[in-house]
Amino acid sequence: MADAAGDGRRAVNPLGQALTWPLFQPHERAKLSAAVMLVGLLAPACSPAIGGLLVGAFSWRWVFYASLPVALLTFVLAVRWLNDTPGPVRPTRFLSLSLLADPLLRFAMLIYLCVPGMFIGVNVVGMYYLQRVTGMAPGAIGALMVPWSLASFAAITFTGRYFNRFGPRPLVVIGCLLQAMGIMLLLKIDADSPLALLILAFTLMGGGGSLCSSTAQSSAFLHTPAEEMPDASALWNLNRQLSFFAGSALLALLLRVFPPAYAWQGYLLAPPSLPCCRCCFACG
Repeated sequence: MADAAGDGRRAVNPLGQALTWPLFQPHERAKLSAAVMLVGLLAPACSPAIGGLLVGAFSWRWVFYASLPVALLTFVLAVRWLNDTPGPVRPTRFLSLSLLADPLLRFAMLIYLCVPGMFIGVNVVGMYYLQRVTGMAPGAIGALMVPWSLASFAAITFTGRYFNRFGPRPLVVIGCLLQAMGIMLLLKIDADSPLALLILAFTLMGGGGSLCSSTAQSSAFLHTPAEEMPDASALWNLNRQLSFFAGSALLALLLRVFPPAYAWQGYLLAPPSLPCCRCCFACG
């Protein structure tokens, strides 16, 4: 069931981008990206806390039952709103790698690999680790995504408003620095750590990571022609899914091979520094 839901979501994401982005001019796409990502905040803001409460109060099956109304509503809206008129068909490659000649698209994909992808590893694997280290209940651990989401909301809103004025470079640098500060705090967590330290760490990671990811999303398709959007969207979302998989798999592997403290340090400190340094000469 989880595999089928994941397959459906992965098919819809690039389709939505390919349908929506060509309707807006390049200078309008930063605000469009911000609007889409703000809607997407509902999942990380609500899902971990609600999932923890459902599992604690009932059973794991209720996590899937709770997803059914949302899926049905999405289906009804798609049938009602989407235009099913076929467009012109042109021959294309399975993956149009020539699109990577665009430096902004390349760099945006690198940011996703190094920042949001790595945070997904923290979110998926690290939550269990933090639960074991701190002894907090699953619902309380999941509730840490609330301050993360509030900071993320502020960062995405800031990107949508000021991306065209400042460009990607300062936003990515500031985002990486905030992410690194949150990570440094997270490395100090133990059983005696106050809750405020965890909240501050997730707030910094939410603000920094979302500043990077929203800037990457706003930069990715600035130079992409409308007719290339389906291929560019497929390439972007493939990289996005690979980054999420790589982040979770890498952290799980490091935690098995190395002592937890060294595994967390190696996993968390290196990725934010790479796009930050690369950004100094890759973006204008």
